[in-house]
Amino acid sequence: MLCYTHADFAAYVQARGLTKMLDLCTTNCAGRRPKDIGRVDVSEPASISRGIAARYAKALFELAKESKGLKALEGDVAVLSSALEESDELVSLVASPILSRDVLKSAIVAIAKKAGLSANMTNTLALMAQNRRLFALPQLLAVLRDTLAEERGEVTADVTSAKALTKAQSDKLAKTLKAQFGKDVSINATVDESLIGGLVVKVGSRMIDTSIRAKLNSLQNVMKEVG
Repeated sequence: MLCYTHADFAAYVQARGLTKMLDLCTTNCAGRRPKDIGRVDVSEPASISRGIAARYAKALFELAKESKGLKALEGDVAVLSSALEESDELVSLVASPILSRDVLKSAIVAIAKKAGLSANMTNTLALMAQNRRLFALPQLLAVLRDTLAEERGEVTADVTSAKALTKAQSDKLAKTLKAQFGKDVSINATVDESLIGGLVVKVGSRMIDTSIRAKLNSLQNVMKEVG
């Protein structure tokens, strides 16, 4: 099971000088950076992004499998997932409606090479940039994560918590989920402080929400009904 923390990626970015590169790519374009867009695509519905991502992911996975590069692909997915979670500049870059195709392609290829991504992933990112499909990168990584887990005979659990899980907590959760689903579970952990406490666990179409936020919302709804 691959485990990467935000701190790990922050150190990774700093050590390789990626922060400066991302700043150069995403600032002073048409006089200013795009406004904060959060961590979702704002120009395409999620379903469309997912459909686009699925096509690229299928081709990339098949190429990696044929070239015996699935292990490298796993590493690529882990690095890029951490990057999108940690770097607002990278998020702005992939979703930019301002940068030209050539600038996007040059920037993402430079970043991919600097990060040591595989040739298969680098070429896919270049093609997505050229076709103005980089906005689907988060969905691409999600599809690849699920596909790789399935290839290993695992399922992926997207786990959101108010604070970063420790390795012991992550291992215990994976063991609990394995008992429930009958397969090894790969944990994809993210942090959302607005949950206050507890967890939101999503495995396929199933979701388990034990967050304090959800409990407070439920209590609020009950109080409205009573009132």
